[in-house]
Amino acid sequence: MLNYLSNGLLAPSLGVLILITLAMTHITIVGVTVYLHRYSAHRALELHPVLKHFFRFWLWLTTAQNTLEWTAIHRKHHAKCETEDDPHSPQVKGIKKVLSEGAELYREEAENQETLKKYGAGCPDDWVERNIYSRFPMGGVTLMAVIDLLLFGAAGITVWAIQMMWIPLFAAGVINGIGHYWGYRNFECADASRNISPWGILIGGEELHNNHHTYPNSAKLSVRRFEFDMGWAWIRLFEMLGMAKVKKVAPKPAFEKSASKVDLDALRGIMQHRFQVMATYRKTVIVPVFKQEQARACDATRDLYARAHALFHRDISLIKPGQKKRLQKLTESNETLDAIYQFRLRLQDIWTQTSRNSSEMVEALEQWYHDARESGIAALQEFADQLTRYRPATVSH
Repeated sequence: MLNYLSNGLLAPSLGVLILITLAMTHITIVGVTVYLHRYSAHRALELHPVLKHFFRFWLWLTTAQNTLEWTAIHRKHHAKCETEDDPHSPQVKGIKKVLSEGAELYREEAENQETLKKYGAGCPDDWVERNIYSRFPMGGVTLMAVIDLLLFGAAGITVWAIQMMWIPLFAAGVINGIGHYWGYRNFECADASRNISPWGILIGGEELHNNHHTYPNSAKLSVRRFEFDMGWAWIRLFEMLGMAKVKKVAPKPAFEKSASKVDLDALRGIMQHRFQVMATYRKTVIVPVFKQEQARACDATRDLYARAHALFHRDISLIKPGQKKRLQKLTESNETLDAIYQFRLRLQDIWTQTSRNSSEMVEALEQWYHDARESGIAALQEFADQLTRYRPATVSH
């Protein structure tokens, strides 16, 4: 009897216990990223009813979260990102608060009935949800504690504790905090989201946060060869088993090699791939031209260049007042840098001016192309030629 109480029904060795614990926490993160995030919040895929209910049940056992609260809070995060109304922005609330109090911020927003009503459309409202999951939110984690104790004995307390802290640590803290504070950016979307690879197995691909904020309705979060999206691997497996159907992924750029002029097809391709277009502009124009001008800088302006190239491709809303002054000094002191910065703003302006019709947008793009070709800046001229080759792509996975 004492041996049973100490070791539980399974009585696993330490190594096996660690593997079991990691497997259970992994199921939890798969439930969060595939079911709550990509399915419920963004409808990027469809899931089989059995799979949806399994994840609802498992997340009730391991997180005390329900679909409505998580979905509504996440949708509000996207709608109000990096503003005072963002439930958990480290840019507004501070990185320390989000890292240490991420779960508390979630619970606080979950009490906001206006958030749940406005952003929670389409969430489950069946008998099980109303009478078990939502009515007894702590019942699941209590049941999980009993199960862990029965299976693993005294060590079950530790297993349960790890399960309970997994989502508050990685989702509420790391993803919501670090994912909007540190890391690299593939795309310059209008928020501070960043990728924090290589934690794909631990947090299911959610570390590719900049990719997600750029293409929030994509079921696949990885876009570069070295990026690994564990959640996408599970989605592909579910597809093969007939338990999932992907609805949307990020478009891949399509090109017409023989094209040499600006037309409506080029405009449509550029607009569809605008984030990739601007990423290419950063890589092929801003970075090489900035390095070239930095090498030529005189002693009086050299200090302005240190760690400043990102200011030329960063969204204006994310540039701090001191950085704006620095950017202004650089552009005022260097005509070439001013030119590539202004060309970037003009290009973005073409697709942000929604009042324009297609012919006006083509005309604006033609003028941009003509001016770029006449700029005398080789990198900009080459980029302009590439723009004419963009074409709309059929989205597939």
